Amino acid sequence: MSGVAQGGWLVIAGLGPGDWQLVTPEVEEALAEATDIIGYIPYVARVPDRAGLVKHASDNRVEIDRARHALELATRGRRVVVVSSGDPGVFAMASAVFEALEAGPEAWRALDLRVLPGITAMLAASARAGAPLGHDFCAINLSDNLKPWVLIEKRLRLAVEGDFAMAFYNPRSKSRPEGFARTLDLLNETCGDRRPVIFARAVSTPDEELRVVPLPECTPEMADMRTVVIVGSSRTRIIARDKAGERSPIVYTPRSVPV
Repeated sequence: MSGVAQGGWLVIAGLGPGDWQLVTPEVEEALAEATDIIGYIPYVARVPDRAGLVKHASDNRVEIDRARHALELATRGRRVVVVSSGDPGVFAMASAVFEALEAGPEAWRALDLRVLPGITAMLAASARAGAPLGHDFCAINLSDNLKPWVLIEKRLRLAVEGDFAMAFYNPRSKSRPEGFARTLDLLNETCGDRRPVIFARAVSTPDEELRVVPLPECTPEMADMRTVVIVGSSRTRIIARDKAGERSPIVYTPRSVPV
């Protein structure tokens, strides 16, 4: 393999939503064999320190630089794991690595490169709530860092028109809190009902919070960047578990659709 040192490889791995028990065995194996861990600061911090392991933590706005660094290290014979939370292919580092790979030196394409899946936040949140994604659904990143708001709005309107359940990532940042407020305004305008909205914050961690709110009663302050928001379709149901409210209700979307 011209230009690539022997023994090097690159794994792009998902660390799941937070609880280490939700990290897959094949990801654990890759982490145990790695010489280098690369990723966003809080995700790298989740990987236990050990002798011989070098950690390269960086800010969340340098994804392509991070990807190039990983590819360069692997080319030099290092065993590199690029970590993301959740699944690396869902609004995470897998796409960034492949973007860098496509634009980079030809030698990078000869690398031993694998993507290892993880449990993404919307699936962990859905499981906690019941099965709100039990029928057709879509996932939309509400951050306008890498795409214009006009495109986000178009996709939101089309998702409502298609009657999809929707999972929102990155709903509300401190620097741009207005985006989620605009999203709620649009949903109330286009849906016109009281479908359930699930606010799932930091699922599977000690900070976990889960609440189910009718769409008209939702406010922007209910979400932050650690929250996944799941909006039901027009057919999503709620099953109350007791009159006292001591047990959380079950939210689910039926798999069958009447003809």
